[in-house]
Amino acid sequence: MLKVYGIKNCDSVRKALKFLKNHNIPFEFIDFKSSPVGEPEIRKWLEMSDLKTLFNTRGTTYRTLKLKALNLNDDEKITWLAKENMLIKRPVMCFDEKVIIGYNESEYLEKLPL
Repeated sequence: MLKVYGIKNCDSVRKALKFLKNHNIPFEFIDFKSSPVGEPEIRKWLEMSDLKTLFNTRGTTYRTLKLKALNLNDDEKITWLAKENMLIKRPVMCFDEKVIIGYNESEYLEKLPL
């Protein structure tokens, strides 16, 4: 089953969930706030994607934590993603050993089992 990771009040997550409902695609929603993901899950996602896509440098959390000034290496970024899930670009969709990160309707149409 398709798993969607994110937070309920995120605009991108809401759009993605609406897309899935409109296309009758069953999914399980996992909220980062009530069920945080750890480093093993993040590393699994990175086997199917890349850190530049997963690590959200445009969000409030990134700016608030002043992470740009730390000049983090990849392992440090992964540690931060596990420690602070709000740094993960949302939504993260996992299915059939594939992952889609962020809201991208054309990618959904191409890759999701419609």
